[in-house]
Parts: sequence; structure tokens; C-alpha cells
Amino acid sequence: MAELTAEQHQALEAAIAALGRSYNPYSGFAVGACLVMADGELVSGANVENAAFGPTICAERSAIVRANAEGKRLFRGLAVTGRLASATNEECDAITAPCGVCRQVLFELTDLGGHDHDPWVVLGSPSRRRIELTTVRGLLPHAFGPSDLGIDLASFRT
Repeated sequence: MAELTAEQHQALEAAIAALGRSYNPYSGFAVGACLVMADGELVSGANVENAAFGPTICAERSAIVRANAEGKRLFRGLAVTGRLASATNEECDAITAPCGVCRQVLFELTDLGGHDHDPWVVLGSPSRRRIELTTVRGLLPHAFGPSDLGIDLASFRT
């Protein structure tokens, strides 16, 4: 993990720890995420499934909702990891990326930070053997957000 900064490493470790808090009785797929807020605070989340499927919330949005509830919206980074519940962290070398809905929600908060704001994203396997670095804008090129609608979000920046 030499290519990660200390902050990115901490975020990945927190995302891996969040795997254990996943509620995934239907898919058996645990996802953990950790936002690094503008002030450096780590806010983690885990996926929460539901028998009706529609109410299921992904780990990334779980972390975003938690941060928002604490009055925080601007973030500078995110780490995401996932694995089948039947596997151990050491057995899983696959990386997990945010779904399309999460990418749009992440972009909304990225756009909140301004046109040049582009938080880093670490996609890391639970085994830590595979790591990809990208950005929110890299995950969703040509994204459409509040600034495209001329919306002034200044009052929502916390």
C-alpha cells in the first residue's frame, strides 16, 4: 500500500473495518465505505439490505447520510471495499466500486465543493493486495449536477 497517503490508508482501514457492520442477509455481499471529511474526520458506513430491495442503502450513501446528519457535507476523499460474506478479508482480492446511484450522490457533494473540487477515491480489496486510485469525477465523467442547473449551494456547504 505504498502508493497510498497515510490519510488514504486510514480511510481504507476504516472501510475494511466497516465490512463487519454490513447487514447483508440477501446478497451476502458486504460493502464498507469511509469518507474523509474536509476537516479530516473519518465517517464510515456499511450497506444495509432490506427484503423489499428498494429500501436497501449502499455503504457509500450510508456514510454520506451519517456525515450529513452530523452537519458535514464537504469531503476530500473516500475509500470503498467489499467482499462476499462467506470470504475472509485475506481471501478477497477483488475491488468494489460505487454503483451508479452512489456515483451520482457522491458527485452532488463534489459539486457542492465547487467546480475544481474532485475528492480522491481509493478502491481497495479487503486483502489490501489490489488498490486503484481515482476521483469522484473520474468515476462519473460528464456528470450532471446542481451547477448545471445554476443552483447556488453556498448555504449548504458545511
